[in-house]
Amino acid sequence: MRPDYPLKTNRLILRPFEPSDLDDLHTYRSNPEVCRYLYGEPATPEDSEERLKKSLTMGELTEEGQWLVLAVEFPEAGRVIGDVVLKWISEKDRQGEIGYVFNPEFQGRGLAREAAEAMLKIGFEDLKLHRIIAQCDPRNEPSWGLMERLGMRREAHFRQNEIFKGEWGDLFVYGLLDEEYERAAS
Repeated sequence: MRPDYPLKTNRLILRPFEPSDLDDLHTYRSNPEVCRYLYGEPATPEDSEERLKKSLTMGELTEEGQWLVLAVEFPEAGRVIGDVVLKWISEKDRQGEIGYVFNPEFQGRGLAREAAEAMLKIGFEDLKLHRIIAQCDPRNEPSWGLMERLGMRREAHFRQNEIFKGEWGDLFVYGLLDEEYERAAS
C-alpha cells in the first residue's frame, strides 16, 4: 500500500522524507524537550542523518511489521515541522499503531491533529484496519490529550511497565476501532 502522494490536509502536506529534509528533521529531533518522552536521546547530526536515511525507505507498506513514516510539511513555514508514523502491526488481526513527533515551535495549533487524522484515514480507509492504537508516557499530557481529541479511548495504564531513561516508567495505551472511526466520520 502506497498512498497517492502528496497527502494534503487543510494546512499540511504529508509525504515521504526527502534528502533535503535533513536540517528540518535535525531541528526538532535534536531538541531535548521533544525527546523527553521518547526512547532516544536528542539526536546528534549523525543520528539525524541515519534516521533520515532509514526514513527515505519507509514510504509504503507491503507487509505487516513495517512502518509508514511521513514528513509533515507546513507550507506556511516552508519547512518540515514533524513526522507521523503508521505501523502495520498485524494483517490477520487488522491492527495498526500511529505516532507523531513535532517541532515544539508549531505545537498548540492543531497541526498534529490534522496529521494524525490523515494517518488514521490511511489506516482505516486504505489498509482496512480494524483497530489502531497509540501509546505514550502518562506525563506527556499533550500527547494523550491529542489521542482523546482524535476520539481514541484509554484502554490501559501500565504502571512501572519498563525501565525508561533510568527509572520505572508508566505507559498509556489508547485505541480506536474502525466502527468508531466510521461513526465519527459520518
